Amino acid sequence: MPFEDFVRRYVLLTVSFVSLLAPGTAGAAEGEGPWRLGEALALPEQWSLGGSYRARYETLDGGFHTGSSGAEEILVGRLLLGATFTTNRMYAGVELEDSRQRLAESTTPLGTDVVNTVEPLQGYVGVRFGDAGSKGGGLDVAAGRMTIDAGSRRLVARNSFRNTINAFTGVHATLTASAGSQIQAFYVLPLQRKPSDFESLLDNDSALDTESGDVRFWGIFAARPGIFAGATGEAYLYGLRSRDQAGIPAADREIYTPGVRLYRTPAAEDWDFEIEGAVQFGTSRASTAATDTRNLQHRAGFFHGEVGYTLSAPMSPRVELSYDFASGDRDPADNRNNRFDTLYGARRFDFGPTGLYGAFARSNISTPGLRLEARPGSVSGMLGYRAVWLASRRDQYTTARLQDPTGQSGSFLGHQIEAQVQYNVLPGNVAIELGGAHLFHGTFLKQVQNAPAAEDMTYIYAAATVTF
Repeated sequence: MPFEDFVRRYVLLTVSFVSLLAPGTAGAAEGEGPWRLGEALALPEQWSLGGSYRARYETLDGGFHTGSSGAEEILVGRLLLGATFTTNRMYAGVELEDSRQRLAESTTPLGTDVVNTVEPLQGYVGVRFGDAGSKGGGLDVAAGRMTIDAGSRRLVARNSFRNTINAFTGVHATLTASAGSQIQAFYVLPLQRKPSDFESLLDNDSALDTESGDVRFWGIFAARPGIFAGATGEAYLYGLRSRDQAGIPAADREIYTPGVRLYRTPAAEDWDFEIEGAVQFGTSRASTAATDTRNLQHRAGFFHGEVGYTLSAPMSPRVELSYDFASGDRDPADNRNNRFDTLYGARRFDFGPTGLYGAFARSNISTPGLRLEARPGSVSGMLGYRAVWLASRRDQYTTARLQDPTGQSGSFLGHQIEAQVQYNVLPGNVAIELGGAHLFHGTFLKQVQNAPAAEDMTYIYAAATVTF
């Protein structure tokens, strides 16, 4: 698509959103707080009602996926509408998700991460207990269908940038202490988003998501602030057991993931840092093929480290240096699987935009990065750079499903430059975002079998979000 057409569509989209909401948000502009649907309807204080709608246009030139035409575009929309009812001790909530696409064609890399129409994302009931565990603390227990965020969100997350959201059915409990310490525990069945065939996704067809006892996910997570020098410490253990479901092939696995994290939040004229690492063990299979019945010993790990400094200056600029590693399979012919499994985590905040792009994931990767962030009032921006290698040159480049078992294509994937700007047009109600990434292909992407024809890849997106 010509760039001038892209700009025109983005401007029209943004103006339409602002015009739609502006009549009801005059109070927000005058400092009375953002407009909310539940307040406008004068609901009883036990009830809350609200949601959001986001539209995002994406264009990709030089795609790396097998079968890609080299130029793709898509317009995705996500509506979230939720209601909660709360008493002193009991509460209940429901949330609807409607995620759709337009402009996709037969070559567009389209999956359930893009489309999930008219879906009850959450439906739960819960109870709260005061002074549980310690005076001033509390215990919160919920059961039903839910979304989950834990810690850094690298392994368990309610997706933000992605057009669809992970959901689970089961039980979740949170124990908090008056000093801020927290323990989370859950036992859930992950939902399988449906439909999943390409034609149904292309037509935005609807089908209710389902869960199965063949896939079970559990975890325990603990956090404690003030470990030392203002740092917070976290520890966790997650377990995942997955088997083929009816009509849904899966790489069978039973893996356990213990990990730790230590971080200090950014502050003006001060250093901040984050260190997180996890290992995985158990058994897994190499593929989803029905003929693959060999259980491999699963031994893998990941590491994230960063250090940053925030200047006391206009726009609060922050500079960050980071490094990410997630293991890959060292020898495809042995009896081990060393490729790290990111479970149900999010990746946009570490590796760049997903959507049509999604060039990198937390699996078989080794990458240092440099980032500059700034927040001048209602505008925030980021500029980042990464150099990216395969952790194992003989394992798969997982996001593109390209592999050279001999290792002769090398391991360098390329240089990535990323930029993002967000403007809160009406704070709390309307935000627009413009961003993108450019990947200069490295040796591996030039030499591997079925390598993309393009020398590099450019991705641009523009989004408008209305919260109500």
